[in-house]
Amino acid sequence: MSAIVQGHAVNGLDAAAVRADFPILHQHVHGKPLAYLDNAATTQKPQCVIDAVQGYYAHDNANVHRGVHYLSEKATAAYEAARERMRAFINARSTCEIVFVRGATEAINLVAASYGRAHLKAGDEILITEMEHHSNIVPWQLLCEQVGCVLKVAPMDDHGDIIMEHFEQLLSGRTRLVAVAHLSNALGTVNPVKDIIDMAHRQGVPVLLDGAQATSHTRVDVQELDVDFYAISAHKMLGPTGIGALYAKRALLESMPPYQGGGDMIAMVSFDKTVYNELPFKFEAGTPHIAGAIGMGAAVDYLERIGLDKIEAHERELLDYATGLAESFEGLRIIGQARRKASILSFTLDKVHPHDLGTVLDRQGIAIRAGHHCAMPVMAHFGLPATVRASFALYNTFEEIDRLFEGLKLARDMFT
Repeated sequence: MSAIVQGHAVNGLDAAAVRADFPILHQHVHGKPLAYLDNAATTQKPQCVIDAVQGYYAHDNANVHRGVHYLSEKATAAYEAARERMRAFINARSTCEIVFVRGATEAINLVAASYGRAHLKAGDEILITEMEHHSNIVPWQLLCEQVGCVLKVAPMDDHGDIIMEHFEQLLSGRTRLVAVAHLSNALGTVNPVKDIIDMAHRQGVPVLLDGAQATSHTRVDVQELDVDFYAISAHKMLGPTGIGALYAKRALLESMPPYQGGGDMIAMVSFDKTVYNELPFKFEAGTPHIAGAIGMGAAVDYLERIGLDKIEAHERELLDYATGLAESFEGLRIIGQARRKASILSFTLDKVHPHDLGTVLDRQGIAIRAGHHCAMPVMAHFGLPATVRASFALYNTFEEIDRLFEGLKLARDMFT
């Protein structure tokens, strides 16, 4: 693959045409055109998402579900339309299974605090993996401290694949919940989540998938997966920050107590008792991030318009191209070479600290991430303090990858 394809349709996706939809990409950083390769941290926003958020504040700003006036009715209709867009996007059975939250982190914390406290007790086990983001570790540790359950960790191999034999051994009669990343933010590993779900369900164990990294890179069908909980962050899928969704099967949500108390999650309040609202509102206390939900709905529309299949194929080409260059680059070590990967190339470069490398690349207009990526146990597995992570999205080009490796050569020459 060569950079000469830049600006032309590859696998049906015209990256140059897509880039025109993202105003932030048309700028220079330190005098160089911006090459934004930090998409695993947050994605950029197309103009239609920006317009949706601005349009709400400019024309429809009012609280939802509580007013009978025109603006409130418009805001409520737009807010609930966004819920329906998310339902259709992941193929949930009903909008009552879509709870708006601040992001995947809050979604996981909601499950830990509500489902976990209601259903787990001392001696029960939660099974996660060694490659999890901190957001899929710390909430379970907090739950363990609160109720006395035990956190078990399935190891991965040096390629970044879960060792499934060990996973199966750890899935015991004491396991009450499995929580696994769909796509690793630090390694790019796409985990065999359907196999994991089937394995857990054979023992009657529900499964939560951390889908923060997956939803903008591959099509997610929660019914086909038969997953019990799925956590989503809008800002990883071209939407606003501070908004996301928790998908959960209706029966599970009905069995769970409210996560927070306040307005909108109630049907009736007296000093004697409170009757909680119906799903999903039972879990949405207070004034929500209305503009964020509307922006998330616009992001879903945009992804659907481009086509997840085209996006996945384009990003696979980008990752294959970058991996090929990395494998032939002297002194570079790829961290994470799982059997199935998506969108992420993590690596180190001999004699150059990742933070120094990030600074050199920034001066070339190239935005990457250097650090532990909120996955310190992953770094510990590989004996590293940090890695450099280049992460790709639908608007990235082969030319930007060429520029990345030109910047790496410059850094190597500077430090060696």
